[in-house]
This record gives sequence, C-alpha cells and structure tokens, in this order.
Amino acid sequence: MKKVVIAFVFVVGLISCGKNTQKKTTNQKENTLSNTEKKEHMKHVLFVLTSHEDLGNTGHKTGFWIEEFAAPYYLLKDKGVKITLASPKGGQPPIDPKSNEPESQTPATKRFKDDTETQQILAKTLKLSEVKASDYDAVFYPGGHGPLWDLATDEHSISLIESFYHSNKPVAAVCHAPAVFKETKKADGSPLVKGKKVTGFTNSEEAAVELTNVVPFLVQDMLEKNGGIYSKKDDWQKHAVQDGLLITGQNPASSELVAEMLLEELK
Repeated sequence: MKKVVIAFVFVVGLISCGKNTQKKTTNQKENTLSNTEKKEHMKHVLFVLTSHEDLGNTGHKTGFWIEEFAAPYYLLKDKGVKITLASPKGGQPPIDPKSNEPESQTPATKRFKDDTETQQILAKTLKLSEVKASDYDAVFYPGGHGPLWDLATDEHSISLIESFYHSNKPVAAVCHAPAVFKETKKADGSPLVKGKKVTGFTNSEEAAVELTNVVPFLVQDMLEKNGGIYSKKDDWQKHAVQDGLLITGQNPASSELVAEMLLEELK
C-alpha cells in the first residue's frame, strides 16, 4: 500500500511540475512578445544639427546651442523615444561656445556635461545625405546660429523636411532652427510655412545679442516673408506654437516646450 501511495504522489508531482513548466514557458513567450511589441511601437526621432562653426566674418565661433539640443533630447529619451543624430557633414557638430558659459547653464546642459555616453554619440552624427525620412517618425532641429548658414539652404535638409511633412510626420524646430523653413515648399510649390502659425528667434532678441548685421538673415523676417503667421512673446520668454505637423519655439527657453508638443503629437 505504501508503494502505491508513493507512486501516486510521484505521478501527481510530475503532472504539477509539467504544468508549472508549461506556465513558465507561456509567460516567457508572452514577455518576449510584449518586449517585441514595445520595440515595434517605440517612436524614432531624428535630430538634425548644424555643421557650421564660423559666426560670419567676426572671427568668433558658433554652432548649435547646447540647451536646445539637451533639453529635448533628454525629455524624449526619458520617455522611451529612440533618437538618432545627423548633421550635414556628419561627425562632431560644432557647439556654440556661448552656450557653454555659466549664465547659459540649465539642468539639461549640466546633465549633458556629465553624460559621456551622449557626448560620444554626438561625436558620431550621421551624414545628412545618408538619412531617409522613412526610417523615422519625426524630425527635430535644435537651434544656435549655425543653421542660418548651412541648414537653411542645405538641399538634403530641405528634401528631408518636405518628405517628413508630405508623409504626415511632424517637423519641429526651435530658436534659430526655424531657419530651415527658408526654402522648404508644399506640394503646390508655395512656402511650407505659408498660412501656418509659427515662431522663432525674434528680431529684438537678435538685436539684443548684437548680431543683426552679422547673420545672413533674420528668422522672424524670413518666416513672415514666407507667409507664416508669426507670433512671439517678450524677449527670452517661453513660447512655442503648433500648427498641424509644424512645431516651432521662439528661443532657448522654449526648447523643452517644443519637445513636449512633439512628444504629444507622437502619441
């Protein structure tokens, strides 16, 4: 009788073990499927930075503004957005030295300063000519004075923005970066910003940094000339607007607000 009982317990144990193993395998498959689905639904944003470093004929340097890169980068990254960096020349884009000065520091710039991983990624931006809009869900342009000289007329940037827009994907830019809309067109050949609510670095802000006569053109003037419905707030105040697929910010203080709007559009 003992032997019968022992045998019965053994069989029950095997059945129970088999069920547990099957359950564990099923859970593993579900977790794997869940992770795969998450990857498939992960949004992918392209950041395009300037490759231009000379501030006109002043003998000073320019480039991209750290805050306008760092704040949107970390806001989106922390929300699980995948980010790829590109620039016209590829490699390390120039950093505007003034954006590294003490008065320009923010929590985002301080985080960037201590973030060697992101610095290494930044040093290896893709060449803009090798980038395809079809690989991304949105594009974001940080500012700094650099874009006024290269991205505003870069054929690859123009083509890229038009591809994003015509594929119903958001295009965002902050501060001087709305300069990238200088030559972009709608399908009918009219300026991309025509009839659209937009903002960007104001004429008065440019005058305040004493570069009105140095820059190749004024962002505010260009947007208005191209038919954009331009709006602004007082100098250095946060201001961002969205009109359909276009999201623009006025100045460095507006960079995180632009990223928040972009993130909401991606949901």
